[in-house]
Amino acid sequence: MMGNRVLVTGGAGFIGSHLCERLIQEGNEVICVDNFHTGRKKNVEKLLSNPRFELIRHDITEPIRLEVDQIYNFACPASPIHYQSNAIKTIKTNVLGTTNMLGLAKRVKARILQASTSEVYGNPIEHPQKETYWGNVNPIGIRSCYDEGKRVAETLCFDYHRNHKVDIRVIRIFNTYGPRMLPDDGRVVSNFVVQALAGKDITVYGDGSQTRSFCYVDDLVDGIIRMMNTQDFNGPVNLGNDGEFTVKELAELVLKETGSSSKIIYKTLPQDDPARRKPDLTLARQKLGYEPKVPLLEGIRKTVDYFKNHLD
Repeated sequence: MMGNRVLVTGGAGFIGSHLCERLIQEGNEVICVDNFHTGRKKNVEKLLSNPRFELIRHDITEPIRLEVDQIYNFACPASPIHYQSNAIKTIKTNVLGTTNMLGLAKRVKARILQASTSEVYGNPIEHPQKETYWGNVNPIGIRSCYDEGKRVAETLCFDYHRNHKVDIRVIRIFNTYGPRMLPDDGRVVSNFVVQALAGKDITVYGDGSQTRSFCYVDDLVDGIIRMMNTQDFNGPVNLGNDGEFTVKELAELVLKETGSSSKIIYKTLPQDDPARRKPDLTLARQKLGYEPKVPLLEGIRKTVDYFKNHLD
């Protein structure tokens, strides 16, 4: 499948920009749409001179008319600090934005891949989380604009599929890290690396025993593209890395890799922060042949290098 015309919404964001790069490398034409709320022009800077790449400033809560073969819908702030900073905008992006993209897919008969999230599982009572798990989400909490927004986005995808035969793919992304994360996005990897490089205290919320699974961005992009190009499987499918680490272990690893003299300090845990999260990747392995390859140590080293060169 070479040379599709591909739309990537949120394409100047952290994951979106890596996805755009990979799609260009594979010979596609890419239209990147971003409103630059959390996306950055410099994330796609080196693609701007490529004749197969186009950048449009646009907010997907407003309709857009384009002719494309595939749509990757990645527009939405994904870290709590950013998605809570304008909660109404976040849920509108998930609901109205996804509706607009599904409408576009229906009109031009494009296949659409929706970037959903492990947040649809909320603070999970089941561990690890399988795709069949319905989740444990607070509908009126401070994270709901994102969690419930993404749940509705999944609902919309399946309704468009059932009612209008739209060709959908739904992925649930677990914690992802790597170059081009925003330094102030409040996510644990970027927080720790930025704090360690600045020689500031590393803040761990709670006692650091909560677990996360960290997927390096290149592995995730591999899974995303596999899912888009698979036949007869709509998902949802978990994508991430099923290695499980405590937040404290991550903090210690970052200290070691940065050679920082920072100290680890402990603060109280925010509302609705999940205690454990780890994907069950059985379905992804079975349906997509997906296998994360980058070990945490190697990924953290690459991320540390990036931040060393990109912190003002």
